Amino acid sequence: VWIFGYGSLVWRPGFEFTSSKVGFIRGYSRRFWQGDTFHRGSERMPGRVVTLLEDCGACTWGVAYEVRGEQIAASLKYLNMREAVLGGYDTKVVKFHPQEKDGGEPILALVYIATPQNPSYLGPASEEDIAAQIIVSSGCAGHNIEYLLRLADFMRYFCPQAEDKHLFSIEEALISILPCLYYNEDSLEET
Repeated sequence: VWIFGYGSLVWRPGFEFTSSKVGFIRGYSRRFWQGDTFHRGSERMPGRVVTLLEDCGACTWGVAYEVRGEQIAASLKYLNMREAVLGGYDTKVVKFHPQEKDGGEPILALVYIATPQNPSYLGPASEEDIAAQIIVSSGCAGHNIEYLLRLADFMRYFCPQAEDKHLFSIEEALISILPCLYYNEDSLEET
């Protein structure tokens, strides 16, 4: 079984796997439209994590993990809790295209997608509003800023040829807000 990750699974799968491949799926755009009140946020201040939006002209880059034998049941049990129960995601099967030139035919892979019907779905917002929400959110897996920056780093280092305007625009908005927060904290200390 192959499992495709496009968010935190790219750097922290949390389950045993036999092999992994960087690549993409077609027909979806990655969006920071899913709320998170456990891993990267709280009930009071939900974080923003990614989901996939159907978009016939787009592709989303990530990592596919191959699980075999006893790894299958353990990984699916773990991911069902992490992604479905705690995250509000549903599973789908997609065609994964490996980045390697000799990757062969596309591979069928499971993917977790949060839909607008789940109670944690936040939907669209401006890049600046998403960045502002990310800056103030933290959960049991860490700060929401870490989630955004690790995902941007993954794209830069493993998929430098790919574009993800939404992701990099939010990163840019976050970086432009941070000096303002730092300045305001210093100003408060001086008074």
